[in-house]
Amino acid sequence: MKNVSAVFKGTVLALGCLALLSCNPLENKTESSSMLIVERITGVNAEGDEADYLESDVITIVDEVPTVYEDPGLVTLNARLLDPASILGPSQYNDILVDRYVIRYTRSDGRNREGVDVPYAFEGSLSVLIRVGSSTEVSFVLVRAAAKLEPPLVNLAVGRDAGEIEVTAHVEFYGHDLMNKAVKATGTIAVFFADWADN
Repeated sequence: MKNVSAVFKGTVLALGCLALLSCNPLENKTESSSMLIVERITGVNAEGDEADYLESDVITIVDEVPTVYEDPGLVTLNARLLDPASILGPSQYNDILVDRYVIRYTRSDGRNREGVDVPYAFEGSLSVLIRVGSSTEVSFVLVRAAAKLEPPLVNLAVGRDAGEIEVTAHVEFYGHDLMNKAVKATGTIAVFFADWADN
């Protein structure tokens, strides 16, 4: 009887280990054997140079006309095997297709009402294939032009508010491997909104 009990416990333990190995805890319990990693997100400073943050100009004077622009971001995405010592090794089915991203903004002071304290969250579409074992740079819209026409950013543009608004942009990238198993990765970048001086 003891031997039967020991075998039963061993079988349950083995099945539990297999269940743990079959899902990816880093990617919201997906069953994908690949994982998506955000290596770096960059924006530009007020002079237009690449930086590890974004200085977003809420209004730009072009030929004496107030104009608003989207602010681009650049992300470096990496696809890797969840088990780097996999016996089978990588295949084309481990490649990841990133098809959308979601951005939301938060402030460190806890004032996070969308359309009042921070811009509204939004979703964008992508279609980028990340080969497993490699990194790819992807450009995306980090701040929409429409956000600069709504509170709280429009208040900076028209002078109702002074100074700057500092937020953290949380960027979630969604996709799937080529066996259609979902993956997700998240990165953050600091964003400083102000009516920066125009050159």
